[in-house]
Amino acid sequence: MQKASHLPPVIFLMGPTASGKSCIALDLVERFPVEIVSVDSAQVYRHMNIGTAKPDQETLARVPHHLIDLIDPEQHYSAAQFRDDALRIMHNITQRHKIPLLVGGTMLYFRALQQGLSVLPPANADLRLELENKAKVGGWPALHQQLARLDPEAAVRIKPTDSQRIQRALEVCMLTQQTMSELLRTTKQTDFPYCKINIALVPSDRSQLHQRIAQRFEAMLAAGLIDEVQAIRQRFPALSAESPAMRCVGYRQACLYLDRQIDQTQLRDMGIFATRQLAKRQLTWLRSMKSEGINEFDCLANDLSLQIRNYLQTRLDE
Repeated sequence: MQKASHLPPVIFLMGPTASGKSCIALDLVERFPVEIVSVDSAQVYRHMNIGTAKPDQETLARVPHHLIDLIDPEQHYSAAQFRDDALRIMHNITQRHKIPLLVGGTMLYFRALQQGLSVLPPANADLRLELENKAKVGGWPALHQQLARLDPEAAVRIKPTDSQRIQRALEVCMLTQQTMSELLRTTKQTDFPYCKINIALVPSDRSQLHQRIAQRFEAMLAAGLIDEVQAIRQRFPALSAESPAMRCVGYRQACLYLDRQIDQTQLRDMGIFATRQLAKRQLTWLRSMKSEGINEFDCLANDLSLQIRNYLQTRLDE
């Protein structure tokens, strides 16, 4: 498995939700010397199992996964933290003479790992408290108007009710005297000491992926998603519908249901719609990454596992 570049290989298995990434990853573990590293911004949270499609305990006992169950739902986890954690774990895996297999659908994490991060300042607790106090008096839409004056480009992207993103954009402006939009175009260049094998699972028929998404969300509801969210909120009373963990697809809609703002039919419909929108964004990310040598496979193909196994064997034998 000697590489011409002399760099150790790493496999990136990417794709939209419900494309079958987890099944493919478990299949590859049986056939190649790989260890799975989760690239999922929702699976980092403990107690959030059903709505994140986290592997069950039996699977985790048989095939350990790195970077899941890292923090409680009331805590925060950033792309920068992910990059640091992932690089450390990848190094450890290669030291064991195995191949890191990074699997997931959080495209921001993939980009942060491969290309580095934008040069943004760390969070400032005092400034955040000041902004939160202003929001309590005038509301987040008023702070959105302030953002529109300071960073019009960001204000167009951010909804007037999106408290988390409004707060961060204003914080960046105030800390750096530059707009977040300007800083996001400035990437901190970093070396990536691996030979990348990029695999993307994409649907040849978007409607079939939508059917999978609907079936999967209905299965989550049947498995007890509402009870899971209720238990999490009871355990962590400081959580709100605007907390990062509860903004995850499925959890946000379950919160609205538990707060009696929507009924169960609306919960189902809104959850499926939000998941479809997530898949659409993930596919847009993948299209933007085509220049990076991504190898696409039809996630609806009957012989998908065989195709990927053969492709990987060829790449690893080069």
